[in-house]
Amino acid sequence: MSDKSAKSTEKGQNDIFDPDFSKLAEAIATAAERTQPLIQDFFQKHSLEELSDAPLDPYNIRRTYLEYMMRLFNDPQRFADVQVEFWEGWVKLWQNSMDRFLEGQDKPPIYSPEKTDRRFKSNVWQENALFDFIKQSYLLTSQTIMKSVHDLKDIDPSEKQKLEFFARQYVNAIAPNNFVMTNPEVIEETLKTGGDNLVRGLENLLEDLERGGGELTITTTDYQAFEVGRNLATSPGKVIYQNDLIQLIQYEPKTKDVFKRPLLIIPPWINKYYILDLKPENSFIAWLIDQGHTVFTISWINPDEKLADKGFEDYMNEGCAQALHVIQDITGEDQINAIGYCLGGTLLACFLAWQAAEKPKNKSKNKDALSLPEITSATFLTTLVDFEKAGDMKVFIDDAQIEMMEKKMAKTGYLEAKAIRQTFSMMRSTDLIWSFVVNNYLLGREPFPFDLLYWNEDSTNMPAKMHSFYLRHMYRDNQLVKPGGITIDGRKIDMRKVKTPSYFLSTKEDHIAPWQATYQTTQLFGGEKTFTLAASGHIAGVVNHPDNKKYHYYLNPKTPEDPESWLDKAVEHPGSWWTHWQDWMAPYIKDTVPARKIGEKMSNKKYPPIEDAPGSYVKKRF
Repeated sequence: MSDKSAKSTEKGQNDIFDPDFSKLAEAIATAAERTQPLIQDFFQKHSLEELSDAPLDPYNIRRTYLEYMMRLFNDPQRFADVQVEFWEGWVKLWQNSMDRFLEGQDKPPIYSPEKTDRRFKSNVWQENALFDFIKQSYLLTSQTIMKSVHDLKDIDPSEKQKLEFFARQYVNAIAPNNFVMTNPEVIEETLKTGGDNLVRGLENLLEDLERGGGELTITTTDYQAFEVGRNLATSPGKVIYQNDLIQLIQYEPKTKDVFKRPLLIIPPWINKYYILDLKPENSFIAWLIDQGHTVFTISWINPDEKLADKGFEDYMNEGCAQALHVIQDITGEDQINAIGYCLGGTLLACFLAWQAAEKPKNKSKNKDALSLPEITSATFLTTLVDFEKAGDMKVFIDDAQIEMMEKKMAKTGYLEAKAIRQTFSMMRSTDLIWSFVVNNYLLGREPFPFDLLYWNEDSTNMPAKMHSFYLRHMYRDNQLVKPGGITIDGRKIDMRKVKTPSYFLSTKEDHIAPWQATYQTTQLFGGEKTFTLAASGHIAGVVNHPDNKKYHYYLNPKTPEDPESWLDKAVEHPGSWWTHWQDWMAPYIKDTVPARKIGEKMSNKKYPPIEDAPGSYVKKRF
C-alpha cells in the first residue's frame, strides 16, 4: 500500500460519519410518499388565498436592496474586489479540502464558526471531510455577504442597518444545518428511522400552520407543561385594584417586619409581568419579598378593539399614577420606590419628567395629580429613553412600515401580539426560528418544556393609539431627548428636570435595548445615578437569582459621556446584580414597620381584595 493510500485509509477511519446515501434516498422517497396525503388534506382545508394574505414587502426592504445593488454595480472596482476576494477564498478552501479528501492530511480549517455558534457543535462538522467542507464553504459565503454590506459607503446609516439586518436573516436561513441533505444529524436520524422523522416533522409543520390559521407559527415549547397561577406567577398575593388598563397586585409579606417605603414594579405592557415571577427559584418578585419589601406590581390588560383609543398618557395616568395613588392610600406612605422594566421603565421616566414639569394651565386628566406620592428612588431595567441607537428594532420602524402598521391597526383597533413576537424572533432568528425548524420539522421532535419560551409566546396586543404614538414620537423621532419634544397630559416633558436618585441596569448582550443606548439616560437625568451592566441578555441578565451563581456584572461609579469609556474602567463582579441593587437601595428604604398584611389595616378596606394573584388580566389570551 502506498503512503498516500495509507493516509487516506487512516483518515477514512477518523471520518466517523459515513452515511449510506442510497438508503438515505430510499428513506426520503418513502417519507415523501407517506406525507402526500397529509399535504392534500391540509390544502383541502385551507385555500391558497388564505395562506398568502400578506403584503409582498412587509419590511420595506426592496428599495434598500436595490440601492445596495446600484451602489455595488456603480463601483466596478469595488464589485471586482469583492468577487476576487471571494474566489481567492474559494481556491484556498478547495485546496485545503482536496488535501484532506485525497491526501488524508489533517488540515486546520481556514474558516471557523464563532465559539458561541451552536449550529456546528456536532463533531461531524469537524471530523468528516465532506461536512467540514460544507461548513467552511457556508462560512466563507456568509462572511463575504456580510462584509460586502458592512463595507458599503455613502449610504444612509438607517438604510445600512436595515440592509445588514436582512442580510443576516438571509445568511442564517441558508445555513447548511437547515436542510436535510446537509445536516449530518438529520441524515443520521432519517436513516435510523427510515424517514419517520420527516413524516413527524411534516405533521408538526401542518399543526403549526393550523394553529396559526394558515400562517406558520412555530411551536417553541410544550404549552401544556405550564399554566399561569399553577406553576408560573405563583407568589402569593391579591389583586387589590383594577381599571380598564391594569390590575394592581399586592403581595403577602414573608418577613415579620418590612421596609417602611413600599415598592412598585412597572413591567412592560408589550409582554406580561410574570417574567419577574416565573418560578420561585428564579422569581425576582419572590426575592424582593424575602428581603423585606412591600411589593406591588402592575399587571397590564391584554387589550382588544375596545381599548383602541387608549393613548400613552392613559397608560401613565390609569397605570403608573393610579397605582401610586392606591399604594399611598393603602400604606399611608407619601414616599415610594419604583422599578420600571423595559417599556415600563420608559413610562416611569416619562412620569418622573411629568411630575417635575411645570403645572399645566388646563386641568389634568389625573384628578389626583397634585396629591401623588414622591418617588424616592427609581430603578430602570434595560430601559430606553434615548432611542437614537436603539438597535435592530429600528429596522422595523420607518415611515412605510409605520403607515402599513397603522392601516392594519385601524381595522382591528390594536397591533396583534404575534406581530411583536415575530419581530423579536427575527432579531434572534438562529435561536428562535431556525433551531426549531431543525428540531421540529427535520428531526421530527417535540420542543423541550421551557418556562421562558412559554412566557415569550404569551405576548400582548398593543392599542392602536398608544402604539402609534410610541413608535412615531419615541422610536422614530427620538423626541424624549428633546426638552419639550413631547407633551403628555398637558405638560412638556424634559428629562433634564428628573432629579430622582436612579439605578440603571443594562445587559451586555441585549438585542432589544442595546446597553450603549440605555446608558445614554445617565446623560439626561440630574441627581444621583448608578449604572450597572450585567452579563447575558435582555431577560437572562435581569432575571438572575443570586442562588444560581451565574454570570457577573460591571460597576463604575462614574458616568462619563461615552459608554465605552465607562466600560473600560468598570470593575467586574461575580454573581447577580440583585444583591448590589439591594445594597444601593439602603438609603431609600428607610426604617422598618410591622409586616403589612393584605386587608388588615383600616386603610385597606377601601380596596378589598378582588381576586387572588396573578389575577385575570394576565391570563387573557387571543
